[in-house]
Amino acid sequence: VQLQASGGGLVQAGGSLRLSCAASGVTFRNRAVGWFRQAPGKEREFVAALRWSGGTTYYSDSAKGRFTMSRDNAKTMVYLQMNSLKPEDTAVYYCAAGNAIISQMANHNVYNYWGQGTLVTVSS
Repeated sequence: VQLQASGGGLVQAGGSLRLSCAASGVTFRNRAVGWFRQAPGKEREFVAALRWSGGTTYYSDSAKGRFTMSRDNAKTMVYLQMNSLKPEDTAVYYCAAGNAIISQMANHNVYNYWGQGTLVTVSS
């Protein structure tokens, strides 16, 4: 069971990055799939999530209007398009999958499967 996140890198403030997450050995079907991030010395925090069966995509307040989470059903992949990046977006970004219900989707504790993380660094 593996989630592979990629696409991180160094970008200047105001720039964009697109993160990808590929699943192997685990199905996203009937699961919630989310993006979380963790900055040095800080708690892991929710960024965005969706239910693979459909419906609304949920975003943190800091991600709304700048980040877009999408998916490719055929490839079992999810993406996080990040625009207008700020230095405070600097963190390791993780994708995760789990059996979270809607009210739990921002809670990283209910996600069972995690990728290894990809580092995003935004310079000022």
